[in-house]
Amino acid sequence: MTKRNNIISYIKSVNGLRNVTILCRICLFSLLIFVSLNQVKAQSSDVTVEDIRFESAGVTLAGTIYTPRHSHAAIVLVHGSGQAPRMGEFALLLAGKGISVLTYDKRGVGESGGIYVGPETGTNNVDSENLILLAEDASAAVNILHQRDKNIPVGLVGISQAGWIIPIAANKNSLVDFMVLFSGPVISTLEQLRFQFFTDGNTDFWDSHTEAEARESIREGGRFDEYYAAYRDLFVDTDPCDALSALSIPGLWLFGEMDIQVPVGISIERLNALKAQGKPYEYCLFSALGHHVSGSVEPIKIVVHWIKDRKKQSR
Repeated sequence: MTKRNNIISYIKSVNGLRNVTILCRICLFSLLIFVSLNQVKAQSSDVTVEDIRFESAGVTLAGTIYTPRHSHAAIVLVHGSGQAPRMGEFALLLAGKGISVLTYDKRGVGESGGIYVGPETGTNNVDSENLILLAEDASAAVNILHQRDKNIPVGLVGISQAGWIIPIAANKNSLVDFMVLFSGPVISTLEQLRFQFFTDGNTDFWDSHTEAEARESIREGGRFDEYYAAYRDLFVDTDPCDALSALSIPGLWLFGEMDIQVPVGISIERLNALKAQGKPYEYCLFSALGHHVSGSVEPIKIVVHWIKDRKKQSR
């Protein structure tokens, strides 16, 4: 087995937690939609649904645009990790609140062309080249929405891994007016892997560990770095703060304090450092929630209100 295959196999085992994340996220979204079902049905007649195809980095991506009768803003939904198709139910819920939404099948998934990269195929989905490619896809989707209506703000809304993808896309595309991150890491990909290795998928992790212990694992790496040392030259780290430091658009992060995939304490600390530099970044922390903040009703309400308050930005 080559060195590259070794590190990919290891990253696959670490990122195996993400498969659980995707399944839980789907269940939570289903619950959210069930709670709001009557309201969505009442509003659905005011939402136009259109399937589209668009080009990005040499492939054709398939998606759907949900357009309300009166739109306050427009967003592109950016996936987390995993083989994620377009998020139609979530898009319809947001469109029912007066927000236009473009959601698409991830590259290599569903009707979209290209090659999917992720733990299910034994490939490294946090490789910098893959994150940049996914950011290009999100940017191309923003261009589509901007062409539809140039008088409303256009933003990026994403989950988990999108915390690395969205800042890259926003930094390269001046049409992005705002960004929203559910459980989006404000740490590097290497730090994320260290943290996930330390928590090891233990849902009761915070019952027996402290914030200080978690920070130590991220700083020193421990057993993860012992394994990783032989393959350091095969892994290019991505730090979202590089792009966030260059941006001037508003951003909102929503965290669950019990998260065992994203080290929330350090992420908030780094957001505060960026805020101290004058960056228009905000965050909400939910003490009883974990990584699946996007599946809870209250965070969704906050996000809808925040997005509808956005005004067209100039940079």
